[in-house]
Order: sequence, then C-alpha cells, then structure tokens
Amino acid sequence: MGIRLRTAVTTALLTALTTSVVAAVHTGGVLADPGRILLWYGVAWALFAAAAWAVRKVPVRAATTLVLAGAAALAVAALTAPPSTSSDMYRYAWDGKVQAAGVSPYTYAPVAPELAPLRENWLFPPEATCQDPTLVRKRELHAAGDVCTRINRPTVHTIYPPVAEGWFLTVHELSPGGSRHKAIQTGGALLSMGTTVALLTVLRRRGRDPRTAALWAWCPAVPVEAVNNAHIDTLGVLLTVLALGTATAGTRRGALLGAAIAVKLYPVLALPGALSGLRPRRAARVLLPAVAVIALGYLPYVSASGAGVLGYLPGYLHEEGYESGSVHRFALLRLILPDPAAGPAAIALLLLAVLCVLRRGDPARPWSGALLVTGTALLITSPAYSWYALLVAALVALDGRWEWLSVPAAGAALYLGGALWGKGVDLQSLSYGTATLAVLAGAALRARRAPVGPASGGQPRTEQATTPSPPAMPSRPL
Repeated sequence: MGIRLRTAVTTALLTALTTSVVAAVHTGGVLADPGRILLWYGVAWALFAAAAWAVRKVPVRAATTLVLAGAAALAVAALTAPPSTSSDMYRYAWDGKVQAAGVSPYTYAPVAPELAPLRENWLFPPEATCQDPTLVRKRELHAAGDVCTRINRPTVHTIYPPVAEGWFLTVHELSPGGSRHKAIQTGGALLSMGTTVALLTVLRRRGRDPRTAALWAWCPAVPVEAVNNAHIDTLGVLLTVLALGTATAGTRRGALLGAAIAVKLYPVLALPGALSGLRPRRAARVLLPAVAVIALGYLPYVSASGAGVLGYLPGYLHEEGYESGSVHRFALLRLILPDPAAGPAAIALLLLAVLCVLRRGDPARPWSGALLVTGTALLITSPAYSWYALLVAALVALDGRWEWLSVPAAGAALYLGGALWGKGVDLQSLSYGTATLAVLAGAALRARRAPVGPASGGQPRTEQATTPSPPAMPSRPL
C-alpha cells in the first residue's frame, strides 16, 4: 500500500471516528437513551482501533499532522453538545463562581442559604422545570424550601483539591458572561489538546515514536470525558505527562507531580514510576517538592475553611464502596475470595506492583512503571467511572502497551452498561475481567516477540523510535 493511500485510509477512519463521536454526544444523554450512546461509543472504539493501527504505516511527519488534526476534530465534535453522561462540570462552574465572590468552596454546600445570592438559573433552574431527570431536587439547608439544581450532591461540600479549584476559578474569570457550560468544555478541549502536544514533545525528545500519541489523541474516552463532560482529571493527566517527561528526576518532576495530585488524588499512583530505580537522596528530590506543592496549594484554603478542606472526600469514599463489605469494589477479587479478604488482598497486590516498579523499573522510562501501578489499581478497584482511566490512556501513549487501553474501555462499558442494565457485580466482573485478560494476553504476546541477545544481558531490547511496530517492553522487566 502506498504512502498516499495509507494516509488517505487513516484520514477516512478519523473522519468516521469524528462522526461517531458527534452521534454519541448528541444522543440526549445517558438517562435518555443509554443503549444508543453505548452503541455509538462502541463504534467509536472500533474506529479508533483501526485508525491507530493504520497510522503506524504513515510517515512520521504526516502522522504527526494527523494526530494533531484528529485530536482537534474530535475536540470540536465533543463541543457540539452539552455534557452527555456526567454532571460534574456544573460543580466546577459553581466552585469557580463561589471563589470569584471571595468565598472558599470548602465552606458551604451549594444549597446553603448563605450562597443563595450567587445562584444562576442555568445552575439552579426554576422549580417548575425540576421534573427533568437530569436535575436534582434537594431541601435547602437550614430552610424549609426545596432547591432545584444541576449540581450533583448539592448538600455536601466540594471534593476537589486546591489546584483543581484554582482551575475552576481561572476558567470562571476568563469566561465571557453567559458562556455557561461551554466555558468549562472549552477549557477541557484546551487541556486535551495540550496533553496531545506534550505527548508529541516528550516522545520526540526521548527518541520514541510520536505516532503513539494517537493512542491518547484519538481515544474515544478523551473527547467524551475530557471535552464533552470536561472532567478535571485531564488537568492532572497533563501535569503527570509533563512530570514524567522531564529529562531527570528532580525538583521539577516532583513539583509537577505534586500539582497533579492536588488536581485529583489518584495521580499519586504515578509516583512509584517517577521514583523507579532512584537512590534515596534522588528520590527525596522528587518527593519533597511534591509534598511542598500540595501543602502550599491547600494553605490558603485551610486558612479560610480549616479542616473543611477535606470536603466530601471521606463520605465519597464510603459512598463509592471502598470500605469493607461493599460489593461495588474489588469485583474480580470477590469472585475468588470472601468479601472480608478482598480489601486486604487488593492492598497486597497493589503494594507488590509498587515494590516491583521501585526495585526493577526503568528510570529512563518512568511512565512504564506509572502505567503498571495505575492500570493495576484500576483493575483491582474496578471503578464505574470511565474518566478515572484518562491517565491510563496518556501513559499508554507514552509507553506503547496498547493492551492497557482495555481499562478505560472497561470503565466505559460498565458506566454506560450500568445505566442500561443496572450496575450489578456481574457486569463489573465481565468488563474488568475482559480487560484483565487483554492485559495478560498483550504482555504474553510481547514476551514472545521481544528479541533477546547477549548484548542485552538477557533482557528485551528497546525498539528504535522509527520502527512502525508497537514499542517494546521496558529494558528492565516490570
């Protein structure tokens, strides 16, 4: 197949992928027609797989252009509709507005009467419209009346850490009046595109194949969750990519990782990868700046709200089933272990992955260890929210182990399928069980294909960045 034909085929697949994303976000939302959105989402994933495979045969310069053009087209497609499967962005907008009024977002819940003067109709519609299933009716705190709002969990304080809150304030301050949800979505589009550019830059500087950036840029989870639903996780992903892409493990890497953790706590799972192979003194040069950035981020909010900066985090962890006895977490382990043993077994497995990365990870490829720990944690905990795996998609783009993309696919299948059939343990086990088998199969296939020779000391050799086939396993096994 000629170069022009390969480029044309990839372009056609990207066009079809963009069309499927438009169809998915215009279904009317997960409550209106979950079956239809699940169908279009499945089509998008199939087209993504085909496009990511096709771009491997396109020359690097043309492929880089396609990666950027495809990412931009998908972002625009996601911007054409209101949020389709999540209402989290309404809390983002509210927190930004509250801060702009000089109030800490950790001090009052959205329905608190103290914040009533700040309410706008697009976030707090008139009572007459509250029959819409996407709206929430909650009794106003310390008052007799009810409040109709688009904000989920409106009776509890915000859960988001300080760097996330800083982003919400920034978007609010820079947005024109009346932009409503479009401002948050546009911010998500900028973050997703920024992550694509960061991936391309890191891959080039590290001598790796920039075409693997397509595994993030074109992944359906990105336009849907990062742009259409505008999840703040994308800011944490961008900061993590920048941190792991630094040439040396030091203050800059630590500061960026600390900022990522202060966006959404789970980027802490990338920390073992960032520390892999480091001696204690060098590891401290990463850890101390990370802790300092987190502490400094919380400082102004602690002075305003005290211990209230924890927000709804303890309640959220209980609600989401991380406590012992829940059937909503550790679904795969519960298939083979009694419920009381599932939690300790999950902790043991995760600690084993962390120890493996710290001792045997490749310091030249910190994203490899970060992918192993982050992906393993998601497989073990099996969350119902697909946007938690956005970080996995970015780490796959850096590392090239495409089989880990089954993790965000599993989260999407569970989230959308749960709306269609109910969030039962069977669906949870099926989706994440399939993802686990895909990861194991991919690892076994790579182990068979990895060339071994005396020069490598018995370890797989790293492929050159210009090789069109998928990148090899790390030079040190994880």
